[in-house]
Amino acid sequence: MLKFGKKFYITTAIDYVNAPPHLGHLYEKVCADVIARFHKLKGEDVFFLTGTDENAQKNEKAAKELRIPVKELVDRNAQIFKILCKVFNISNDDFIRTTEERHVKVSQLIFKKIFDKGDIYKGFYEGYYCSGCEAFLTEKDLVDGKCPEHGKEPERLKEESYFFRLSKYQEQILKLVSGNFIVPEERKNEIVTRIEKNGLKDLSVSRPNATWGIDTPIDDKHKIYVWLDALVNYVSALDYPDGEKYKKYWPADVHLIGKGINWFHSVIWPAILLSADIPLPKLILVHGYVTLGGEKLSKSKGTVIDPFKLAEKYYVDAVRYFLLKEIPFGKDGSFVEEALIEKTNNELVATIGNFIHRTLSFVASQFDCKVPAAGKYDEDDKEFEERIKAIAGEVASETERYELDKGIKKILEFCGACNQYFQKKQPWANKENAKTCLYLCSNAVRNLAILLDPFVPSAAEKLWKMLNFDDSVHEQSWQTASEFRIKGGYKIGRPEILFRIIEKKK
Repeated sequence: MLKFGKKFYITTAIDYVNAPPHLGHLYEKVCADVIARFHKLKGEDVFFLTGTDENAQKNEKAAKELRIPVKELVDRNAQIFKILCKVFNISNDDFIRTTEERHVKVSQLIFKKIFDKGDIYKGFYEGYYCSGCEAFLTEKDLVDGKCPEHGKEPERLKEESYFFRLSKYQEQILKLVSGNFIVPEERKNEIVTRIEKNGLKDLSVSRPNATWGIDTPIDDKHKIYVWLDALVNYVSALDYPDGEKYKKYWPADVHLIGKGINWFHSVIWPAILLSADIPLPKLILVHGYVTLGGEKLSKSKGTVIDPFKLAEKYYVDAVRYFLLKEIPFGKDGSFVEEALIEKTNNELVATIGNFIHRTLSFVASQFDCKVPAAGKYDEDDKEFEERIKAIAGEVASETERYELDKGIKKILEFCGACNQYFQKKQPWANKENAKTCLYLCSNAVRNLAILLDPFVPSAAEKLWKMLNFDDSVHEQSWQTASEFRIKGGYKIGRPEILFRIIEKKK
């Protein structure tokens, strides 16, 4: 069994629940799931958090439009986000809802802590407000008078507010983001340039006379503004300040977020933590958008793809595979259903699945499910053996750099090489010569059962069972993914189809 070593805490952004999830929400969770599963396979003590942002003004607005209570809306949609995680095999350890009492208490505690330090003061705000961003904007932020993220003109607001002294932390934040705090480099440069050009201005952290949200602990006429509330989820889920999980897992090793909210996580959240004397997270990992026809998926714009319908129409691992491989991590990537079908059939089925099935089928039919012992190696065998030993390190190298698309491409290339080796050795031509080939290929299949787990976990689990493995003999860890643990005489189970062909509509 795995022995847990160092801790690894990864979080996603928490999602607004003004509408059900779309494919962009799923993409972020799948990316986080790959990273979490990879670190678990490395033997690390992983804690993986996701959740929903339920105190936002846009949730209240959506409920009014539907003529239902806000609580009914947020309860209903939060449950759909939870179901999304289950359907797509997301291995999160906790799901935080910002309407939970555990979160409300911590939000108020941190607000009061910052206030007592003198970093929150009462003032008056007048300016532009984008309800889509849940953020105040300056004229410099607008493009043709509109929010660049949502393409809508912001409201002009004039109201009393409590402010956080964000400007006080400008020098510390600039030093932080100028280092290796934000990945990829492009997203880091955006933040650095914005701070150097515009500086940091104090931030409104309350809304007066709001009917939905968390009361400030200093003034019951004000609700805590969404970003000071929402960002706190990363510590409230760990039972800050005295919880065992907080002591064990904080600071976060990776905050995974979309590029549209990079500023809030890379600038505002660290400043809040500095003010509250809480250690800073180690890394802000920023992904791009899933696009449809070149346009960002957006509930407010109506450009959405229902992930549940994709799961029904195709299958979960096919959707995961496409998102991970075809969207270069950190960049925007287009979703095209025809491409999903093509990649599934030509890569998952014809390359990865084909090698696995032909290997296990040949062992089953010609050797009564018993893997033959290796005979004498020739040069092709030696070269293939070295390829098997190297692949785990190659995939790990890409995954540790968060190049998730490159990691899964390494697996695809490896399976292509496996098929070439199998075809060249022609195990059907001579049963005696087939032994070394099938011994090596069987160990390659075993290692694939580990390497595929972060990316297509349902298939990996099925393959592990197909091989008749249990953890006491065949440890399912990344450290063993380059080892030859299948010995001559080991009996596998009956092979099954791992990935099915998706029939194209005429």
